Amino acid sequence: MAIGLLLGLTVGTSVAFFLWSLDQVIQIHWENPWLLYFLPLAGLASGLMYHKWGQSVEAGNNLVMEQIHEPGGGIPIRMAPFVLIGTLITHLFGGSAGREGTAVQMGGSLAAWLGRRLHLNPRETRIVLMSGIAAGFGSVFGTPLTGAIFAMEVLAIGKMNYQALIPCLIASIIGDQVTTAWGITHTHYHIEGDLTKLKAEHVTTLDWLLTCKVAIAAIAFGLVSVLFAELTHNLSAMFKRKISSPWLRPVAGGAIIIMLVMLTGERDYLGLGVSADPNEPNAVTIQSSFMIGGVARWSWLWKLIFTAVTVSSGFKGGEVTPLFFIGAALGNVMGQILGAPVDLMAGLGFVAVFAGATNTPLACTIMAIELFAPGNGALMSSGFVVYAAVACFLSYFLSGHSSIYHAQKVGISLVIHSSREPED
Repeated sequence: MAIGLLLGLTVGTSVAFFLWSLDQVIQIHWENPWLLYFLPLAGLASGLMYHKWGQSVEAGNNLVMEQIHEPGGGIPIRMAPFVLIGTLITHLFGGSAGREGTAVQMGGSLAAWLGRRLHLNPRETRIVLMSGIAAGFGSVFGTPLTGAIFAMEVLAIGKMNYQALIPCLIASIIGDQVTTAWGITHTHYHIEGDLTKLKAEHVTTLDWLLTCKVAIAAIAFGLVSVLFAELTHNLSAMFKRKISSPWLRPVAGGAIIIMLVMLTGERDYLGLGVSADPNEPNAVTIQSSFMIGGVARWSWLWKLIFTAVTVSSGFKGGEVTPLFFIGAALGNVMGQILGAPVDLMAGLGFVAVFAGATNTPLACTIMAIELFAPGNGALMSSGFVVYAAVACFLSYFLSGHSSIYHAQKVGISLVIHSSREPED
């Protein structure tokens, strides 16, 4: 518990500095859109930095997960500054990436460093590393309970290590509170559709027709999560096969991003995509996805392609926030097609595509509650939790064992075999 508290303090402070820095570089990019044309050179600088001094930490999130599964060489403390600098470079010059990878890697590297200082054994080291993940994830999104569940659920499909529950929960809660105490605010999303018109005294009101529509949309969410994961892995393999020098891969990726901007004529799919450039108030963003007419029909696909090219070519940052964009934009479209509340479907897509891509349906259901339900009692009384669970669990099931994380293991297979196991 004491170690979880200490991790929360250190990781929360680190994530606060990262989020503040990220906001500054995004503002600089908005004010200087010509920086995009230097993205290949920025990729070269980032690639050379990792090739010369950061090869031991280049695996990123997968390295953290591998060390939890089988503690070995450890996680160097240099992972934290390297991923911080790499992510800021990505966003300063317009790469399409996220931020959770940075927070998780900072949390993992700080946890590993603390474990070495305290001479922890392998079992204790695993728990501390999971707590570092929880603190990083919970503080970067302002979702402490989700952070704790995610850290336990993401490691192995179908299995969770409850030994780490208390340390993860403490680290995630303290990390989130410390980040907030430093003056960092998180984006708020609102679902204000027909669901919220229900009276608060109705404890549970489930619309079965709407539930069926959610289930249909979840099929799309699950398939798109597979598309993103498989495209990212295949592009990464292609870059490695075609370009032997690792520091040149981001150069090629940056050039492709510039060509995609020219092809689409849009800059909406660069960067995080959480909010709009003040110079482009009508841009497609996560926030605009909650409004009717806020996205184009194929916005989700363009963001998917932009992000897959960015991260697979070697730029740093992560995939989760772009997955939120992809899911919310797809949810908006599905809501219009199915005749369902657009903001509700956007919120469900937000979490369900993430659930399918990471195989973390429970954490994503909790995230839906933490992100959308605070201060909205009518939403909670409308059966929203049921809709979120249906979307996340179906998306997870339909995505199979596909995952954005190579190091994620299969704890319990999703495939149900017809043959019975021998009875004891």
